[in-house]
Amino acid sequence: MVRWLALPVALMLSGCLFEAEPEVVKLSGDTMGTTYHITAIGADLDAEALGAAVEVTLAAVNAKMSNWDPKSEVSTFSARTDTAPMPVSPEFVTVIGAANQVHAQSGGKFDITLGPLIELWGFGPRKPEDPIPSDAEIASALQGVGQARLLTLDTAGGTLAKARPETGINLSAIAKGYGVDAVAETLRGFEIDDYMVEIGGDLVTRGKNDKGEAWRIGIERPDRGAQTVQLVVPISDYGMATSGDYRNYFEHQGQRYSHILDPVTGRPVTHRTTSVTVIADSAMMADAWATAMLVLGLDQGLKVAEAHKLAVFFIERDAQDGAEAYMTAQSSAFADLLNAAD
Repeated sequence: MVRWLALPVALMLSGCLFEAEPEVVKLSGDTMGTTYHITAIGADLDAEALGAAVEVTLAAVNAKMSNWDPKSEVSTFSARTDTAPMPVSPEFVTVIGAANQVHAQSGGKFDITLGPLIELWGFGPRKPEDPIPSDAEIASALQGVGQARLLTLDTAGGTLAKARPETGINLSAIAKGYGVDAVAETLRGFEIDDYMVEIGGDLVTRGKNDKGEAWRIGIERPDRGAQTVQLVVPISDYGMATSGDYRNYFEHQGQRYSHILDPVTGRPVTHRTTSVTVIADSAMMADAWATAMLVLGLDQGLKVAEAHKLAVFFIERDAQDGAEAYMTAQSSAFADLLNAAD
C-alpha cells in the first residue's frame, strides 16, 4: 500500500503576484522484499496519481526481475530446462547486458549464476557443528557458476540461452538498482526534475532538494550494534549503492564467513573490506558494482576502479585496532565527485 504526503503549497506575495513555492511529495511502500522511499519536488504535483504510477512501475519490474515470484521472467528462465534461446523483454536484455559488462570488467567477481554456491553455503539458521562445504563440494558447485560460460545473450534478437538445463539466474545484486532507475524515469514522465528515489538503500537523485541544495546522502558506518554515519556525500544526478558484509555472516570454529561469495573461488570473501559504496550514472550500475567491489576487496577493487574510472568508497576493518575500528579509501573518481561538490 502506498503512503503519500503532500506538503501544503505556500504562497508568497511579491508585488501584485503570487509565486508558488515548490511542492514536496513523499511516497513510501514495500517492494522487492524491502521498502522504497521517494521524495519528489515540483509544482502542482498530484500525489495520488504519482503514487499509482510508481506502483505500476514497480509491479512491472517485479514481474520481470523478481526471484521471489515464480511467474516472473527471471524465474521462468531459471526453471526452464530447455537450452534453446528464450525470447526476453527489452528490459531483461538491458539488465543482463549490464550484468555481463560488470562481470567482464570485474574479472568474473560479479556473477548472476551464483545459485549453486548460495545453496551450498546457505546463510539461514546454522548450528556450530554444521559442516563447512568440502573442496569437492565447492568444485562441483562451481561447475554451475559462470555467466560468461553459461549464458548467451543475443541483444539484437532479444533472446537469452543457457548452456546447462539447471542454470539459473539471481538478480538480487542488480534488480533493485534497475527498479530505482525505472521509478526515476516514471517521475521524469511527470516532468519532475528534482527527486530522490531509494529502494533498500540503492538510490538515485536528480536536481536539488527542497532547500535548493544538492541532495546529501549518508554512508553508514559498518557498526553491528548501531546506525551511525561514516561520511555524508553531496550527490545530484547520480545513482548510489552500498554493499556490506557486516549484517549477514556466520562463525565456525573461530573463522568468520561472510555471505558475500566469490564466484571464482566458490568461497566467502575473507579480506577486511566490510563496506563499499559506488556512485555511478545509474543506480543499476552502482548496485552491481557495489557487490563486485565488495568481492574484490580494497586492494584489487581500487585497481579495477582506477582502470574503469569508477567512483568507489571503501571501508575496511583495521585489524590492529580491533573489530570496530576502520580505515577508509576512495578512488580518484570518487574524490573528484566530492571535490566538484565543494
